[in-house]
Amino acid sequence: MGERSAARREDTARRLARFAALRGAAARPGELWDVVVLTAADAAQAGAFREQLAEKLRREQLPRAVRYLVCADPPGPRIGNGGSTLHALRCLEEQYGDQWTSFTVLLIHSGGYSQRLPSASALGKIFTALPLGEPVYQMLELKLAMYMDFPRHMKPGVLVTCSDDIELYSTGVTEAITFDKPGFTALAHPSDLAVGTTHGVFVLDPSSFSGKGGLEYGSCYRFLHKPDVQTMRQSGAVCVRRGHPQLSSPGSCGDSAVASECVYTDSVFYMDHSTAQQLLQFYKQMGTLGCEIDAYGDFLQALGPGATPDYTKNTSNVSKEDPGLVAVRQQLYSLLQGTALNVIVLNNSQFYHIGTTQEYLFHFTAESKLRFELGLRPVAFSIFPDSAKTLDQLSIIQSILEPGCVIGPGSVVEYSRIGPEVSVGKGSIVSGSYINFNVDIPSHCFLSSVSVKMTDRVEYVTMVFGVGDDLKKCVKLLSDIHSLQFFGVSLPECLDLWSLEASDQLFSRDNTRLGLWTARIFPVCSTLSESVRMSLNMLNSVQHKSAFKLSGFQLLSVEEMLTYKDVEDMLKFRKQIYYEICLQRQKEKSDYRMNST
Repeated sequence: MGERSAARREDTARRLARFAALRGAAARPGELWDVVVLTAADAAQAGAFREQLAEKLRREQLPRAVRYLVCADPPGPRIGNGGSTLHALRCLEEQYGDQWTSFTVLLIHSGGYSQRLPSASALGKIFTALPLGEPVYQMLELKLAMYMDFPRHMKPGVLVTCSDDIELYSTGVTEAITFDKPGFTALAHPSDLAVGTTHGVFVLDPSSFSGKGGLEYGSCYRFLHKPDVQTMRQSGAVCVRRGHPQLSSPGSCGDSAVASECVYTDSVFYMDHSTAQQLLQFYKQMGTLGCEIDAYGDFLQALGPGATPDYTKNTSNVSKEDPGLVAVRQQLYSLLQGTALNVIVLNNSQFYHIGTTQEYLFHFTAESKLRFELGLRPVAFSIFPDSAKTLDQLSIIQSILEPGCVIGPGSVVEYSRIGPEVSVGKGSIVSGSYINFNVDIPSHCFLSSVSVKMTDRVEYVTMVFGVGDDLKKCVKLLSDIHSLQFFGVSLPECLDLWSLEASDQLFSRDNTRLGLWTARIFPVCSTLSESVRMSLNMLNSVQHKSAFKLSGFQLLSVEEMLTYKDVEDMLKFRKQIYYEICLQRQKEKSDYRMNST
């Protein structure tokens, strides 16, 4: 994988080992965060987060000395991660009073419904399991481990990050990443220009940047949000790597075929307490936002001496344009204009995103850099019989697989029980399921089960899709639903096979959001295994163009599954698997001791 990747792997292993020693332990004052804040999209998601945090603390999987606070977005229109940041600041003040002015805070944006990786939708992206550790790490533990060096070198303030990305980096032995300057301070990572078009890009002040060493402190002249390549070049954001990166002059095109060109892209950012207080006062004066704002695009574009207000009127990157967005952006620009944007350049660092099914499968099962640098394993905390066909290119996470089952290459199985007569094709995802019957799950299949409680009893629904299906896509008219694809087949064709009528009642949202996310097509069943069987029968009917009547079932959309989800029952199923694996581990140790005496 190369020297740079090997150095990241070594530094990452050191951080993971240090974190492992603190799981369930009390850290020294100042060693860890004073508060870790998880944002949630609504009260129901916040409840699910609190339940999982409580379980982790009971099992001593998190450091005890840290305060954990879950903050739900206010009811009403969505406010984006910028609005969530502002609301979280208010939650901190309400919860801790003036005490929070002395806190180091890790704020993790965890809200949203994970439509591009729906196995994380019910319990949250921040609780996505990784094929790492015993018991397995979830994204929350990984975030805490990767940032554990930060609080000791940080003045009171807030570090903002997202729940579905991972930053791995290596610095010199004596180099500490320090957050001690007023205003904003952001980490910067060298990236290809193509990556820059989907991220924030820093235009670095040439006088403060040499491109040498593993770690460098500089200042940012201007921040670009998801710029095109021409804008990057014209703004002077492009660096040329000749031994080490050097900034090219603004407007110069250079040789576009040169592979050594790079830009420095964003990931996490810090704001000191006085800046956070400024934003909190702004939020209090606003009362309610009424629109979605972006913590990266709408905060950071206002910073640095080269900032202009032009971006406030550019809504091309906005998924839903709210009438008040431009006015709120202009107010934020006025508030933050002139505030410093300091940059910590990590020359040996890599930013990884695992928020989609394709990214998830690639990073967990292929020979990816992330897999190498994090030390991800093919089998993590699972009962996986030797008789099963084992391949390196798979990922089994906290699951029980019985002898005789076959898992295809490039597939992930998490929190599931797989029986002896089950075959899973290649490039598939199986999550939270119990499969105890004879079945061949096709390749590139996404299968995820959810416990639901609509009355006083627990029932089960299993969503099934192709891993490439677009759950975010929606149309406004019933006449347009032919453009929606389920496992490569148009939705109307599927509905005919399932004896379902295309009508407004088929969808759970108002009739302007017709899509796979809101389509009521998944049968509610009394047992977990039966719900898996029924959903696989649906898929089988589409693949073989054979009828399978759904008209007699109560049907839910994915959206409704999340509304009615029973977190307690889903965690109970995971717990049963957990304790069974623990018992197996104890038995193996006991047998080993007996055989060695």
